[in-house]
Amino acid sequence: MFDPDAALATLDLTTLASDAAALAKLRAVATASDFAIETCRRQPGMLQALLRDDGAVPFPAPILAADDAGSWPSLLRRYRQAESTRLIWRDVLGLDRVEDTLHGSSVLAETCLTTALAALESAFTERHGQVRAVDGSVQRLVVFALGKLGGGELNFSSDIDIVYAYAEEGSSDGVRPLEAEQYFARLGQQLAKLLDEVTAEGFSHRVDLRLRPYGSAGRVAWSFAALEQYFQREGRDWERYAWQKARPVAGDLAAGEAFLRTLRPFVYRRYLDFGALEGLRGMKAMITAEVERREMQDDIKRGPGGIREIEFLAQALQLIRGGREPELQTRGLLASLEVLIAQRQIEAQTGMALRDDYLFLRRLENRLQMLRDAQTYRLPDNDEDRGRIATTMGFGDWPALLVELDAHRAHVSVEFAELLGGRREEDGDGELQAYWLGLPEGGESVALANAGYADVEAADHQLRQFVRGLAPTALSDAARSRLDRLMPALLAASGRALQPDVALPRALSLVQNVLKRSNYLALLDEQPQALERLVDALSRSALLGERLAAYPVLLDELLDRRAAGELADAAAMRASCLRALAQGDGDVESSLALLNETRQALSFRIALAVLDGQQSASASTQQLAWLADAVVEAVVRLARSGLVESHGEISGARFVVLGYGSVGGEELGFGSDLDLVFLHDGDPAAQSDGARPLDAARWFARLAQRIVSLLQTPTRAGRLYDVDVRLRPDGASGLLVTSLAAYADYQRERAWTWEHQALVRARCALADDTGLLATAFEGVRDEVLRRSRDPALLLKEVVDMRQRMRRELDRGDAQWFDLKQGAGGLVDLEFLLQALVLRHAHLQPLLCGPRRSVDLIAAFSEAGVLSTESAEDLLHAHATLSSLGLACTLDRRPRRVHRDDEVEKAREAIRATCKAHGLDFSAAPAGAG
Repeated sequence: MFDPDAALATLDLTTLASDAAALAKLRAVATASDFAIETCRRQPGMLQALLRDDGAVPFPAPILAADDAGSWPSLLRRYRQAESTRLIWRDVLGLDRVEDTLHGSSVLAETCLTTALAALESAFTERHGQVRAVDGSVQRLVVFALGKLGGGELNFSSDIDIVYAYAEEGSSDGVRPLEAEQYFARLGQQLAKLLDEVTAEGFSHRVDLRLRPYGSAGRVAWSFAALEQYFQREGRDWERYAWQKARPVAGDLAAGEAFLRTLRPFVYRRYLDFGALEGLRGMKAMITAEVERREMQDDIKRGPGGIREIEFLAQALQLIRGGREPELQTRGLLASLEVLIAQRQIEAQTGMALRDDYLFLRRLENRLQMLRDAQTYRLPDNDEDRGRIATTMGFGDWPALLVELDAHRAHVSVEFAELLGGRREEDGDGELQAYWLGLPEGGESVALANAGYADVEAADHQLRQFVRGLAPTALSDAARSRLDRLMPALLAASGRALQPDVALPRALSLVQNVLKRSNYLALLDEQPQALERLVDALSRSALLGERLAAYPVLLDELLDRRAAGELADAAAMRASCLRALAQGDGDVESSLALLNETRQALSFRIALAVLDGQQSASASTQQLAWLADAVVEAVVRLARSGLVESHGEISGARFVVLGYGSVGGEELGFGSDLDLVFLHDGDPAAQSDGARPLDAARWFARLAQRIVSLLQTPTRAGRLYDVDVRLRPDGASGLLVTSLAAYADYQRERAWTWEHQALVRARCALADDTGLLATAFEGVRDEVLRRSRDPALLLKEVVDMRQRMRRELDRGDAQWFDLKQGAGGLVDLEFLLQALVLRHAHLQPLLCGPRRSVDLIAAFSEAGVLSTESAEDLLHAHATLSSLGLACTLDRRPRRVHRDDEVEKAREAIRATCKAHGLDFSAAPAGAG
C-alpha cells in the first residue's frame, strides 16, 4: 500500500503542519506523481507558489541571456519541470479539465521551442548573419509541429514531432556565411539538442525529427519548394495523416501557415477520397503487428480500442471529405469531433461517446506519465502503481478502473471496425466472380441469367466490350484489384434492380468514366450501401446516370447521411452557394466550378428525394427555384466584384433580377433554363467612380452581360444554367437592362396581354440590398395586374395565344398525351390561372400575391373564384401531371405519357374548369386533343 506521507517526508513542511487542507492536497499530488514531489524538493519556492493560488497562474518562461549560453539547458529544464508540476497539481486536484491539461502541455512545449529558438537565432546571427533570399528579404526557420503538438493536445510526457523548413533558398550575410540549407540544418540540430539532451537536470522535451521526408536519412531542413515537390511526387498516405495536424509553432509562423495552405491539396483531395481508408488499413496493420510482436495489448495508445484508433477514425473521415468541406480541416481531435458532428458526418450520440472515450483515455494516459515523467502508454503491472492510478482516477480499486477502461476501449473498437469494415473482401456470388474474372474470352453468361438479367446476350456483349476496352497499362495493380472486387458486386446489385438491363449499361458508363480516378473506385469498393443506391438510381433515372457519369463527385450524395435527411430550405441553399463562392477566393474560374459543384449536389439530392417519394413534385420544383435564386445571387456578387474592380461603383443605384416563367413561379424543372429580366434605378446622368468610369446605362448593361455570361460559362462541373432574356420589354430587340421607369411605362402602355400573363409569375429572384427597388417593382406589377379589363377581349386574346402555342408545340397524339402542351395539360392550367388573375385582381387585390400554381388555386378558392370542388380537382390534376413530368425528365423521356385513367381524369378536370371560365382551348392539331 502506497503511503503518501512517506513520499512527503522529503519536503520541508514545517510551516504546513497545521494546514490540513494544504496537506490533503499534497497527499493527493504525492499519490499521483513522484515526479511532482521530486520537483518540489528541488525547487522549494515552487510549493508556496502552488499553494498560494493553486497554480492558476503559469510560471514565467525563462530568459536566456546571450552572454550565458551555458545556463540555457538548466533554465529550460527547470522551467519545464516547474510548469509540468503546476499542470499535475491542477489536474489531480480537479481544477483543470483533461482538455486544459492537454492544451497546457502544448503551450509549455511551444514556449520552450520559441524561447530556445530565439536564443539560438541570436547566437547564429552573431556568427553567420541572417539568411537572405534572392530579393534580400530575411528568411527564418519555420518549426512545424506534427502529431499531438500540432493538434494542440500534447500528452504530459510526450516527445514532440517536428519538421524544420524555410521559405526560400539563399545564404547568410555574416562574416562566416552559410547556404540556407546548411544554416537552418545546423540551427535545427542545435535546437533539438538544447531541448532533448539529457543532463544532470534531465531533459526539456524529447525531440523526434523522423517525420521529415525520408526520415532519419533525409535532410534536416527543407525549403518550401523542396517539400512541396516531395509531397507531389513521393508523398505517402501516412504523411497525409501526419501533416493533417501540422502547425507552425516557432520561427516564422506566418510563412509556415502560408505554406500549409499550399499543401492542402496534398492532404485534402479535391474530390471524395475513400482511398484514405486503404492507407489507414496499412498503418493500422503495421501498428497491430507491432502490438502483437511486443505484447502491447495493455498499451492504451496503440492497443485495441486505444487513443490511436479514435484519432485515425476522426482523421479518416476528415480526409475523405475535407477537400470538399473546408470546415472539416481542423487539427485537434476534440475540435475535429465537434465539426464532424456539426457537419453530420457522424451521429451526435456516437460523436459524444467517442469524445468521452477519448477524454477518459487521455486522462489515464496523463496519469500514467505523470507518475514518473515517463513516456509510457502501458498499464502498470505492479499492485502499488495500479492502486495509485486507480485512486487518483477516482476508482475504489484497480478492477473497477479496468471495467470502465474496457467499456471505453470496446466502444472505440466497434466504431473503428465499422469504419474499416465497409469494404467487401469478395462478393457473395461466386458464379458472378468467376464470370467476371473469365472475361473477355471466357466466362459463362448463364451467371447473368441467374443474377436476374432478361437480355443476357446484350448484357454479356456489353461486359465483354467493356473489358476489351480496358488498356493493359491504364490501371494500377491496386485499381485493378479494386475493380475486380467491385464488378461482381455491381453485377449482382444491377441484377436485383428494378430494371437490370437498363441499370447495367448506365453503370458501365459510369465505371468507365471513373477508372482513372481511384478515389471513386475506392468509394464504391469501400461503401456497399453507396453501390446499392447507385444502381437503384441508375435503373430509374437516365438523367442521374448521365450526371453521375459526367460528374462523379456526385457519388458522395449517394453516401452522405445528410442527403437522406430533411432537404435544405432557401436559406440553407443560399448559405451553401455563398460558401462555395467564398471558397473560390475571387478567382472566377474556381468560383464558378465550386458553385456548380454545389448546385449539382443540391439538385441531385432533390432528384433522389423525388425518386424515393420523399416529397411532392410541387415541393421539389420549388426547391429547384430556391436553388436557382441562390446561384443567381452568388453569380451577381461575382459579376459585380469584377465590374467594380474595372470601372468602380454607381453610387446609390439599385439593381434587381426578376425571375419569369418557371423560376418566377417557383416550379422549376431539372435542367430548365432561367427566364430573367434585369432592372435598375440608376440616374441616367450618373457615372461610376472608377478609373474607367461608365454611365449608369452602360454600367448596368455590363453587369447584366457578365451575369448571363457567368451563368452560361462551361466549367469542369458543367454550366450553371442556360438563360433566356427574351421576356424583357421589347423582347430580343430591347435593352438587356431596363430602368424601372422604362419598365413601368412599357407594362402600362405597350405590353401585350401575354406579357401581362407572364407578369403573374414574375418575382424578384434577387432583390436589392435595401429592398426599395424590389418594392417598387411589386408596386408596378400590382398596378398592371389590377387594371380593369374587358372580360371578353381578355378571354379572346388568352385563347388565341394558347391555341397558337398548341398548334406549334403540342406533340401529343391519340395514344400519347403531351403533359405540358396537350389539351388539359400544365400550360392550359397556367393560362387559366393567369387569365383569372387578370380578370379578377381589380376587385380582389390579394390575388396578385401568389406565383405558384398551387398557391394561386388556393387563393382563387378562398376568394370564391373557384369552387372548393374545382380547386381540389385542379390541385390533384396539377400534382398528377407535375409528378409524371418530373419522372419523364429524370428518365430523359419526352414529357408524353399514355392516356390512362389517371391522366384522363387530370386533363378533364383542367379542361372542364377552363371551359367553365370561358377559356375553350380545344382548337388544336388533329389527334392532339
